[in-house]
Amino acid sequence: MTDKKIAIIGGGNLGGSIANGLLKSRQYKPENITVTRRKIELLAELSKKGLNVHSDNELAIKDADIIIIAVKPKVVDKILNIARPLLTKDKILISVATGIELAHMQKIIGDDYPIFRAMPNTAIAIRESMTCIATANGSDDQINDVIDIFNHLGHAIKINEELMDAATVLAACGIAYALRFIRAASQGGIEIGFDAATAKAIAAQTVRGAAGLLIKGGKHPEWEIDKVTTPAGITIAGLNEMEHRGFSSSLIKGVKTSFDKIG
Repeated sequence: MTDKKIAIIGGGNLGGSIANGLLKSRQYKPENITVTRRKIELLAELSKKGLNVHSDNELAIKDADIIIIAVKPKVVDKILNIARPLLTKDKILISVATGIELAHMQKIIGDDYPIFRAMPNTAIAIRESMTCIATANGSDDQINDVIDIFNHLGHAIKINEELMDAATVLAACGIAYALRFIRAASQGGIEIGFDAATAKAIAAQTVRGAAGLLIKGGKHPEWEIDKVTTPAGITIAGLNEMEHRGFSSSLIKGVKTSFDKIG
């Protein structure tokens, strides 16, 4: 268990999910986690769990080793200006606000401090997020500290910042793509005889299992596909019909369309 003190500036849905995830990881002492919000009554549940909750952003930043900015993008500059005179080179500043680039943050706080961008997805609420991280001036130890935080909330990797938009599409939009697949598979399940709830349960767990095979086994998707596509079998027949109707090409085009929309 680490003794590092973490301040989460902004205890909304995302900030609250981060706080709860860190608490459930049992790697961070409740008394070392501070969450701020203007309406502190909305943080009552976190307070009951032993976390520090208040509305003083300046105090939270001053006392923390790691500061996570989890406010709306339009509020980030205000928080950065509060943080600027309180930062030291041993403090780590992380923004999880969408679209706020490292260079923009550096213009406000200067070039001398370690800053990070982290892009989690909505599965952070159940500690299953895919989080992509970029940094300016972060040392190897600091990068490891940040990755460790988000590994307790799912899985985290470091990427170059120029790939952050692409990561947003693949990881954040990707949640919706995967859910749409599950919905479609469930509808197919209803057509072949299952009730809606059972079809959804089967489809969702099957997707979870498929992902687990890749994550734990480390194989290429086609390797796992080959294991279930027997000659003249029902699986290859279904896959080929989907491909004839543009399954893979439609998904690839959707990913590229979402990416082009960012620009």
